[in-house]
Amino acid sequence: MVTGTGNATKTVTRWSRAFVATGVGFFVVWQFGVAAGFPRAATVPLGVFGFVLHVVFGKAYTLVPSYFARQLTVPYAPAVHLPFAVTGTAGAAAAGAGIGPPAVALAGATCWFVGCLVFVTAIGLTVRTDPTGRHTGTGAADAHRETVDRLANAAVPVVLAYLLVGSSLRLIAELGLEPPTPSGPATTHLLAAGTAALLVFAIGFRLLPRLLVAVPRTELVGIVLIAGSVGPALLAIDFRGDLPFRIGAGLQATALVGFAVAYVDLSRQSERHRVGRRAILAASCCAVLIAALGIVFAFAPSSNVPPSAYDAHYRLAVGGFVGLTIVGVTYHFYPPAIASRTGIDDRTARLSIVVLVVGLGLEVVGLLASIAALVAVGRWLSVLGAVIYATVLWTIFFERAK
Repeated sequence: MVTGTGNATKTVTRWSRAFVATGVGFFVVWQFGVAAGFPRAATVPLGVFGFVLHVVFGKAYTLVPSYFARQLTVPYAPAVHLPFAVTGTAGAAAAGAGIGPPAVALAGATCWFVGCLVFVTAIGLTVRTDPTGRHTGTGAADAHRETVDRLANAAVPVVLAYLLVGSSLRLIAELGLEPPTPSGPATTHLLAAGTAALLVFAIGFRLLPRLLVAVPRTELVGIVLIAGSVGPALLAIDFRGDLPFRIGAGLQATALVGFAVAYVDLSRQSERHRVGRRAILAASCCAVLIAALGIVFAFAPSSNVPPSAYDAHYRLAVGGFVGLTIVGVTYHFYPPAIASRTGIDDRTARLSIVVLVVGLGLEVVGLLASIAALVAVGRWLSVLGAVIYATVLWTIFFERAK
């Protein structure tokens, strides 16, 4: 007989998988939209809200409660959240592409905000008695990891705050009110850097050492999480401004480089060679490049920075650091080798990673060197890599659903 707890766990798992599957679909749509030349105002929501945050929401619903030694208090929260998230993403993308009346943008921002409220409420109720994560659910065999686990848990409330603030600023702007900070790129940084990247840091320091059977350096974990918690706020408050923006850029660069160094160190210690590891190593390289470009943006005069450099920064951040990390981690959670369909295996997964990395590399070089043909080839290769990746993941999901 299946217990109530068992039913609740199955419900959360099923809808978590639906979130991830939807995010993978948005990954393909985003890559195609960029390659086809859709305006950036349309592709940013597809990449950040559609791909990155859908996958983040899906995995957070299952991972965060367990990291606080809890079970999700509201098991149907992901089922309620998903339609709002999809509608909010579609509305933002349509508005960015100039499709539909102005009400589309307002409807999208409202749906997105309501969905985020569902997520924050569900996670908040789950961890309400221990919001900083003193109880980590760390087993006796992993007692040496407890300090790192507590540091990672303490970043989760900051992630939730960034999500609420960033989502509410979008809604305030669409209502025609004056937001306390500039909307647009500043708000996107709150969601991409403050929510997505910081949660990658926090969950990464709990998950990746266990996957690789390695031990991170506690001091480095602390530096990354503190810098990654403060940096996005300073970037948003003084976007493209003076000292606060520069400090924020320096802190965010420190977090990115620190995380990259930490993962390379973990990989060096590990004897495990799973397919997703290469994607996260490539993501670590992207993190260093993002940090370098961010420092240039912060300290070089705007007139000396070509617009294509900002496109390279955006693509490296969403498709490179966060995107390839997601690809690598999902291949850990959903191993391609378990698929029974012919042609879906580790080799196919490795092919998707290679195509995505080569495509992004060609695009970034083309953007920085102003070689349009290279940009086009790189972007269409990224579309191909996304399609292969989606084929692998969706096949696994379909087979598990049987």
